[in-house]
Amino acid sequence: MSNLRFTELNLSNDLLKAVSNMGFETTTPIQSLTIPKIISGKDVIGRASTGTGKTAAFGLPAIEGIDEKSKAVQVLILCPTRELAIQVSSEMNKFLKYKKNVSSLPVYGGQPIQRQLFGLQRGAQVVVGTPGRTLDHIERGTLRLGNVKMVVLDEADEMLNMGFREDIQRILKGTPSNRQTVLFSATMPREVLALTKKFQRNPEMINVANEEVRTKMIEQSYFDIEASSKTRLLAQLLTEHNPRLSIVFCNTQRKVDAVCDDLRANGFFSAAIHGGIRQSKRDSIMNKFRNEKFNVLVATDVAARGIDVSNIEIIFNYGIPKETESYIHRIGRTGRAGKTGKAISLVSREERRMIHDIMYYSNTDIKLTKAEGLPDLEFVCKPKRRPSFGGFGGGRPGESQRARPGRPSASAAPRRRSRNERWGRSN
Repeated sequence: MSNLRFTELNLSNDLLKAVSNMGFETTTPIQSLTIPKIISGKDVIGRASTGTGKTAAFGLPAIEGIDEKSKAVQVLILCPTRELAIQVSSEMNKFLKYKKNVSSLPVYGGQPIQRQLFGLQRGAQVVVGTPGRTLDHIERGTLRLGNVKMVVLDEADEMLNMGFREDIQRILKGTPSNRQTVLFSATMPREVLALTKKFQRNPEMINVANEEVRTKMIEQSYFDIEASSKTRLLAQLLTEHNPRLSIVFCNTQRKVDAVCDDLRANGFFSAAIHGGIRQSKRDSIMNKFRNEKFNVLVATDVAARGIDVSNIEIIFNYGIPKETESYIHRIGRTGRAGKTGKAISLVSREERRMIHDIMYYSNTDIKLTKAEGLPDLEFVCKPKRRPSFGGFGGGRPGESQRARPGRPSASAAPRRRSRNERWGRSN
């Protein structure tokens, strides 16, 4: 099926004008296939990844079904993370530009609840929320679902991976039985299919997630390298490619902080983002990243969900994810909207099996590249923690082991150091 023009779909003039103002004329495959079916009232399962235009695929038909005379919540969209909820709600409000009596409100944790209470009291026909905060409002009685016509589960696989199954089920049970249920997911594990079987009525499956087609704009490669050399290789690759914007994915919050510190200490403009950083600071970091105030974002998977930033040229997998789905979500941040991108993975000996599993299950060929001429960079990092008595290290922040004054030479006879010496203090 060829992609349709938005004017060929059964959309109101207000929506067509808003879409045109956003610079869109032709639909993406997921939009061409799903918008007519959702408008007709069918339950839909859309297998589509980030960057395929799925927000418009469910958002435009959802808006068409809203009764503008009623201020009740009529569309509920559930997302796995705060960042994605904010992004989706922002897109919905762009679509609503010429529908003055309809609004979209994001509800999520990490934001003062009073602001959300005020928005719900004023009336928002579209609520976009994370499962936890949405359920909180339902239990408080501040979010009433009796008039909901459509529920959208966006990135359902991620919500289930994050442990939101029970929350989602409780929310869906509180909506009218005749609602329309639309589900989007990059992958279709057994848990997602079980959810569709329980809460959807004769859904139509629309699959546009063929990995080979979806990743053809992304050049994928990996380096086989010792774990201790990853940061040096990362620095070399950032210097060689000099990306306009890039994301470095790590598997833990601690590793995110460590890698970000290493890059900063060696002159790279980088910032860290993960679940341990308060929401207001995360929002500030993302705004600076979008405005290209720095060009390297070091992130965990959860914190990066919902990142919708143009011009991301390279994705670096500093740590290899255990699940193929996470790899797919990560690299989907580049190669978007017809642009090319790169995904480079740094694979240690312990991670070789994981990268081969990813290639097998995603039916993707990831090219092995050899790291040659790795520079002997001197990473000057601040200590990650204060050393314990009797431990090694303990230099001042910004000093390397080699640069620390008073360090004995290799030929010097070992001697017991005083406490002040062990802590790097001078008398």
